[in-house]
Amino acid sequence: MSEAPKRGLGRGLSALLGEVQREQPVAPDAHRPAGVQMLSIASISPNPDQPRRHFDDDALDELAASLAARGLIQPIVVRPRGHGYQIVAGERRWRAAQRARLHEVPVIVRELDDVQTLELAIIENIQRQDLNAIEEAEAYQRLTKQFGHTQEALGKLVNKSRSHIANLLRLLELPESVRVMVASGTLDMGHARALITAPDPEALAREVVERGLSVRETEKLARGGRPPAKRGQSEVPIEYKSADADIGALERHLGDILGLKVQIEHQGKGGRVVIGYSTLDQLDLVCQRLSGEPI
Repeated sequence: MSEAPKRGLGRGLSALLGEVQREQPVAPDAHRPAGVQMLSIASISPNPDQPRRHFDDDALDELAASLAARGLIQPIVVRPRGHGYQIVAGERRWRAAQRARLHEVPVIVRELDDVQTLELAIIENIQRQDLNAIEEAEAYQRLTKQFGHTQEALGKLVNKSRSHIANLLRLLELPESVRVMVASGTLDMGHARALITAPDPEALAREVVERGLSVRETEKLARGGRPPAKRGQSEVPIEYKSADADIGALERHLGDILGLKVQIEHQGKGGRVVIGYSTLDQLDLVCQRLSGEPI
């Protein structure tokens, strides 16, 4: 495949995303909205480049039970592929529909190239918070390496800061076993970031999980220090019991969610939260999230 030109979120994809977001649910036995059609499940195939790799079986069973009783309400977005159709957004719903033994599902058919398909799949999954940190990082890496996106362009595409993109991509430097821990939720992103520069991240990751260390303790361990033998014992140093460690972890957690630098200044019973931004787009993103408006 020839290399696609470098670009960010184009007008075509932006319009498509807005149209998909505005698409009304298909009520059972109701007239279908314009643009929605029914396709047989057998004619639809998943996208092998779908960013999301992990699908929880219990959650799929719950959704399948709901679909069996009420049918699929939210249409799946597909594109023509070969003699059938390929999923752009909605693979989880398609999988659950199969388990529910549905024969047809409502879909929206769109003509999309490979770049638009991957971009839209990433945006849809991120908005639904369906991707774990490793899946998100691998999707960004593919857009960077195969389609020539810059980190700045990726940030604009998904309304995240460049530093957020860079931090996620750095997770891919970790050994495979550690990435699996992050993908499964055994190890969170804050712990994983602390292990990137450690001399033996695999061994340290196992120790972090076995001992239930905090992010602050993990950072000290990665620097060559030794956190307390057991959490909760009286000999735990006071620094690990202080509010500073919790505030630092909260800053990192909020920073990962927003993709921006967050600073918490706590004094007595009050304080302030400072969110740094470098562009008006990032400021607009913060305002939308604080006001509860759809992004």
